[in-house]
Amino acid sequence: MMLVGEVLDMKGRRVVTIESGATVDEAVAKLVGNNVGSLPVVEEGRLVGVISERDVLRLMHHRGEGFGRLRVAEVMTCHPVTCRAADAVDDVMGLMTERRVAKVPVVEGDDLVGVVSVGDVVKLLYEKVSSENRHLLSYIQGGA
Repeated sequence: MMLVGEVLDMKGRRVVTIESGATVDEAVAKLVGNNVGSLPVVEEGRLVGVISERDVLRLMHHRGEGFGRLRVAEVMTCHPVTCRAADAVDDVMGLMTERRVAKVPVVEGDDLVGVVSVGDVVKLLYEKVSSENRHLLSYIQGGA
């Protein structure tokens, strides 16, 4: 069974975050500047929400002009889906599918320790399957 912590070990634990008092314009600049689709919203290292590209697009559609001056706290998703490093990747994948989220913050207690994405999981699973295939081919070819 593969654990979320293994995914974090592979990709690293660096997380780009934003504070709830920042403006939506600042959040958009961080999203674009770091080429990420969502930002965990933190206060004193504690996860309080998430703001995503989808949140920004909805805001633009509903609010139109001036949306960028709103505070992240006004538009973020509160109580986001989270997981722990000790959780099974299979369980987290099911959660991502069920809740239709592509990124899940990883928390230990109140501390944000990473973010795991669908892409991270797919990459790790692909590498695992590729490695197993190489081992099987080596075994088969060595036994012939």
